[in-house]
Amino acid sequence: MNLRMKTSHVALFISVAMVVGVLLGVWLSPSSKNESGVSASQIRIVDNNKLSNIVHLILTDYVDSITLEQIEDEAIYSLLSTLDPHSAYIVKEDFAEEKESINGLFEGIGIMFRLEKDSIYVLQVVEGGPSQKSGVLNGDRIVFINDTNVAGVEIKDTDVIKKLRGPKGTKVKIGVKREGVSKILDFNITRDVIPSHSISYRGMLDNEIGYIHLSKFSNTTKREMYNSIKYLQEKGMEKLILDLRGNGGGLLFQAIEVADMFLPKDQLIVYTEGRNSPRSENYSTSGGIFEKGALVVMIDESSASASEILAGAVQDNDRGTIVGRRSFGKGLVQEQFEMRDGSAIRLTIARYYTPSGRCIQRPYDKGTDEYYYDFLMRIMTEMESDSIIQEITDTTKYYTKDGRVVYGGGGIYPDVVLPYSRDSLIIYYNNVMQKGILYKYAFDFTERNRHTLLEKYPNSDSFVQNYSVSDYMFNEFINEAAEKGIKRDQASIKAYKEEMKIMLKSYMAELLYDTESFYKVSLLIDKDLQKTKDIIKKK
Repeated sequence: MNLRMKTSHVALFISVAMVVGVLLGVWLSPSSKNESGVSASQIRIVDNNKLSNIVHLILTDYVDSITLEQIEDEAIYSLLSTLDPHSAYIVKEDFAEEKESINGLFEGIGIMFRLEKDSIYVLQVVEGGPSQKSGVLNGDRIVFINDTNVAGVEIKDTDVIKKLRGPKGTKVKIGVKREGVSKILDFNITRDVIPSHSISYRGMLDNEIGYIHLSKFSNTTKREMYNSIKYLQEKGMEKLILDLRGNGGGLLFQAIEVADMFLPKDQLIVYTEGRNSPRSENYSTSGGIFEKGALVVMIDESSASASEILAGAVQDNDRGTIVGRRSFGKGLVQEQFEMRDGSAIRLTIARYYTPSGRCIQRPYDKGTDEYYYDFLMRIMTEMESDSIIQEITDTTKYYTKDGRVVYGGGGIYPDVVLPYSRDSLIIYYNNVMQKGILYKYAFDFTERNRHTLLEKYPNSDSFVQNYSVSDYMFNEFINEAAEKGIKRDQASIKAYKEEMKIMLKSYMAELLYDTESFYKVSLLIDKDLQKTKDIIKKK
């Protein structure tokens, strides 16, 4: 039973009772029925506490079976959802995964997998991880886990994860089917700590421009950023493009640490303030690894929270140029409180402000549903306009270090706008991408030809430099898309043929080698990145 859907209002009323845990009961003596037709014996009072009384009645008299734990979970969900869009309750099972993501570490065998045709395909083996050390390869198909058959049977992603993950030092046995090998290969793998990186890619775009794509802010971000910048500087980097597109945030202090790498000493990075949280200011220190040199930060509508803190610090201190589209607009600070049962609540305790004094939080006074609906409507409006600044919810003028006017109340506004593409011919391309048809074809083709491809292209560099998708292969993909219900659009296919070929090659590179190989190819058709590259060249 989905209690959250059926009893959300009741859950809200009883939530306080769940916090204090009061469940004391008193019975009234029987008497005649009152005017409503309910006898006094049916009226129960619990210490004059309405919320506790409702909980007691649900547990004893509700028509369906329900536990106190269910009521607690649903009540907390409902209560926190009425406060603001970002306070949240995290159940025990989800919180364990959240901690792994934030810590940048988890314990397991070190593979990325995909369920395909009731089979578990190894997409990538983590470099230096237990599976790689044991001899597992990209493209292997896992058919047994601890002697239990997992091929050709219904199995969920979560079940596979439960079977393969486990504490460091424990063992798991897997049997794999490998192309070109007739027998099942057995591997006894000792689980270990597996790093989860916050940087998706780092590389040089030319002799002087470096590029870093930062996907999240976790406990390892500062170290990863420092090492990546140092690596690029050794390659000759003088200018840096930091890509925060799609970065939904993470740890506040990590965003502060990254900003400190770019700013000279004693520059305000961010300050926070709340009803019971005194103003707290964070300033840059000396010796940042990239305090000088041209800097451009890319953002989009999915850049939020910690990403906006970093972008705001760079913009308000006039340290670099912000390029892209208006960011999400999350200016609330959450603190995480872990419960004894392993669950947690994430409670908003303050607002953060950029150095100029602006809070970029979007209004949420109409409720959470309206909050996200307004966000979608904002994107739709901006897609149809040459300007992304449709509405400034806070008309107060704020000033950067050099006196430029900036605004708050709805996200970080870029210094240089890269509007959405409004090319009607892109619809076919979007369809095959969004419905996963292009990826599926790349996956199937790679699996059929893995051995031949690896013989001809033994490493990523040889594949990236020398492989190209043939017209025959491309037409085969178009035919397969048609069989799956994607209507042919010859004009669109012609216009985006090269983009689709590049994406097929990108996915193949990732399936054959690693994620870095994917970026080496796919960045070639990133039009916004190419425009950003032109911008930084002039600095």
